[in-house]
Amino acid sequence: MTHFYQRINQITRVWCACVVLFTGAAPSLSLHAAETAVVYPDVKTGRTLTFPRDHGAHPEYRTEWWYVTGWVESRGVERGFQVTFFRVRTGLQESNESQFAPKQLIFAHAAIADSEHGWLRLDQRVAREGFDLAAASVGETGVEIDGWTLFRDGDGYRARIVASDFVLNLDLAPTQPVLLQGRAGYSRKGPQAGQASYYYSIPQLRVSGSMQIGNESLPVQGEAWLDHEWSSEILPEEAQGWDWVGMNLGDGGALMAFRMRARNGETLWAGGSVRDANGNVQILSPGDITFEPLRQWRSPRTGADYPVAMRVRAGTRVIDLEPLMDDQELDSSFSTGIIYWEGAVRASVNGKPVGRGYLELTGYAGRPRM
Repeated sequence: MTHFYQRINQITRVWCACVVLFTGAAPSLSLHAAETAVVYPDVKTGRTLTFPRDHGAHPEYRTEWWYVTGWVESRGVERGFQVTFFRVRTGLQESNESQFAPKQLIFAHAAIADSEHGWLRLDQRVAREGFDLAAASVGETGVEIDGWTLFRDGDGYRARIVASDFVLNLDLAPTQPVLLQGRAGYSRKGPQAGQASYYYSIPQLRVSGSMQIGNESLPVQGEAWLDHEWSSEILPEEAQGWDWVGMNLGDGGALMAFRMRARNGETLWAGGSVRDANGNVQILSPGDITFEPLRQWRSPRTGADYPVAMRVRAGTRVIDLEPLMDDQELDSSFSTGIIYWEGAVRASVNGKPVGRGYLELTGYAGRPRM
């Protein structure tokens, strides 16, 4: 019976991916014309994030993700990694009691920036929730799809990814408290109050475990950054994409900055935060953030030009970002339908190294269809 459900799940994966890719899983769409359109809850100020409850899933909202990025070292070689789980409430078949109804979809990406071999190793998954094959737990972090898992164990996290040509077994131990982004976790993403998400980060996670590349198993250690974000808003019509950076600073501090880009390249909205080594937090407004491209890289596959080297101003701090390697373009067409650049970057000030983190660049290979 298990094999039957696995086969049905594979078929549903393809069908659901087509629904998301070609329709955006918009709330007005339905397989039954008479079905009532879904109303998603708004993201509003004044909500107090409560833990561990808000570490878990919020299935009533449209979209949600748990996003882990980091740098690890093994035998003198530095590599970047990312593990991301997405949950999407499709707005489809909500009145259908069948377990096959794709009410909630689970996506996952995993990648290694393999600097030793000079390319990005990537794998991805997509399935509708159910049959113990894909799930996002409420009340505590616990997301899984086809054996890929990310869950909280005590105060820390464990990630296990068995991909097509690599394996990640990572323990992520917190060294600092949760960092609430925006106004106590309410993070504006545009000029309208409803264009927002609930958003927190956990920087400076201590990473240990192993990474298998091919037949070689490597012990690894390093640091990581975790973001958890949920919202009911889709990408504003006037937005082309966004730039985002999360940076673990060498002195123990943390820096996050983002901007939403208009179709003409100008900044629609921006925000961020800086937490210094003593734990003092500064929340940044749109006028505090700038992203200045320093160098472009053209993808040989898509022809997209990405500003892989950036100068970012976040308040009074100005840092230069340089990628671990240029080719960190991530093609998630099979799952989320987006092609974008997401890569490990080093930060420096006046040529002096000050931290390591991840840079995300979307909308350069086409506007994301969220």
